[in-house]
Amino acid sequence: MNAAVETAPRAARGSAIPWYLWCSALAVTSAYIGGYWDISWHRSIGRDSFWSPPHMAIYACGVLAGIASAYLIFATTFGRGRKLAATGGRGRKLAATGGRGRKLAATGSQAAALRPVSVRILGFSAPAGAFISAWGGLAMLVSAPFDDWWHNAYGLDVRIISPPHMVLAAGFFGIEFGTVMLLLAFMNRATQSARRALQWLFLYVGGTALSESLLLKMEYIDRSDMHSALFYIVVMLGTPAFMIAIAVASRQRWACTIMAGVYTALGLAFLWILPLMPAQPKLGPVYRQVTHFNPWEFPLLVIIPAAVVDLILQRTDGWRPLVRALATGIAFLTTLIAVQWPFATFLMTPLARNRFFGAHYFDFSTPARSSYARYLFFPREATAGQFWRGMLVAGVISCAMAWLGLHVGRSLQRVRR
Repeated sequence: MNAAVETAPRAARGSAIPWYLWCSALAVTSAYIGGYWDISWHRSIGRDSFWSPPHMAIYACGVLAGIASAYLIFATTFGRGRKLAATGGRGRKLAATGGRGRKLAATGSQAAALRPVSVRILGFSAPAGAFISAWGGLAMLVSAPFDDWWHNAYGLDVRIISPPHMVLAAGFFGIEFGTVMLLLAFMNRATQSARRALQWLFLYVGGTALSESLLLKMEYIDRSDMHSALFYIVVMLGTPAFMIAIAVASRQRWACTIMAGVYTALGLAFLWILPLMPAQPKLGPVYRQVTHFNPWEFPLLVIIPAAVVDLILQRTDGWRPLVRALATGIAFLTTLIAVQWPFATFLMTPLARNRFFGAHYFDFSTPARSSYARYLFFPREATAGQFWRGMLVAGVISCAMAWLGLHVGRSLQRVRR
């Protein structure tokens, strides 16, 4: 038993990241690429088939997460590590017999290293993140025939938020949360050299999950809404909490900035690459001619408030959590208003109607008389009083999200399984 427990710290000392962690990170990336591409497909072409390339990218996420999770669950539960760890003589004999022996001993030691730092569910043992990812992958695969049936029964989705899409989103976030927990467990057990590599992968996954969460909110945060209180309420829901929790858990000084940088880089890549691909509408009514894939809008300028939050977190480590949350929550919201409000005004001008800023891209189904097509802000609040009450609500939500992020982040620092 002691020999098995001792292998857990040793497994975290290697500087190489295990393949199943890379596979999980690739699954998260595939989900975001497929989701963004699928939205662009609907904006540019209309109805798609079950076997469309974006759908395959989305469901590849579930397959990749399933492969990584299944390996961890079965290797930890049924691996030879227990036998090798308990019978040290035979393990040493295998290690001394050449390449094949060393490979068997190494495989066994990996399984033995994971077993003491695993949870047990229904007779299976594995790190908690593997079970969460496995559930997310299953939910994604279940959503596939549900979504196909929904389209056949009701036609093209008018909105992103539909029952099959919510099942799919639950699967997305299950895999993302499972990957975060898996990386955390390895990162928190690692020595300094291994921790640094895991830290960067952890923040990349955090940035991709941030991108996915903002993509799901796109119907309420387009440029026509950026002068409304509802825009800031929707952005504040979850965003500061997630960024701060991951930042505190990572112990990286510029974690929020790095995650926001990942979000910005991914958004710009789609904005500049998708229009290079030809597309044409295959569903009516067609209000405007489309000849290429239409991307979503220029990314929100969250990288600036993220940097401000990082600076505050660096200088307030000894503050009471409530005061620290008030400072970071207010700073995040006010900085976002200071940069996004004038940038939204700029996006409405002819200077933004080019390939760099992408303000000239429209769905084939966008009527010419709509506020969006005429570059007008949509008045979500009827009066100034409603607007300021909404902004006050956004401030309260931002502070509450910051407080939640600080507490969750400290809890995540203790994850070992």
